[in-house]
Amino acid sequence: MNQKNHPEDAMDFTVREWMMTLIVEIDPDATVKEALSLMRRRYINSLVVKKTETNPEYGIVTTVDVCDKIIAQNRDPSKLKVRDIMTSPLISISQSASIQDCAKLMMALKSRHLPVRDDETGELIGMISATDFLVIAEAMAS
Repeated sequence: MNQKNHPEDAMDFTVREWMMTLIVEIDPDATVKEALSLMRRRYINSLVVKKTETNPEYGIVTTVDVCDKIIAQNRDPSKLKVRDIMTSPLISISQSASIQDCAKLMMALKSRHLPVRDDETGELIGMISATDFLVIAEAMAS
């Protein structure tokens, strides 16, 4: 992650310059219990759900899904599949999008995690999260 010397330039950055390249995927037929364990072990707040024959679109599972669809509804994570709680189809953002456009999209979607796609191939290459915007805001202020 790079930082420019002038805070007013922070909004000139693209998503690619601030995203994390770590994408952790899970099978849609894995149990939610397995997903929770993976998220906890990797210290992450979201998983990308893989495309499969029975799941033709990427999906995402986040800690908000766990709160809203497991805890709040008193459901047993060992009896549910990831596909039961995931959000799909996955909305992503281009690596060349501006940080400001990314923040606006996340706000409109009420999303805290946004996968990043390669401009040429369309493949997922990273993830940007609300936590990353703490660092961006700090760079703007310094």
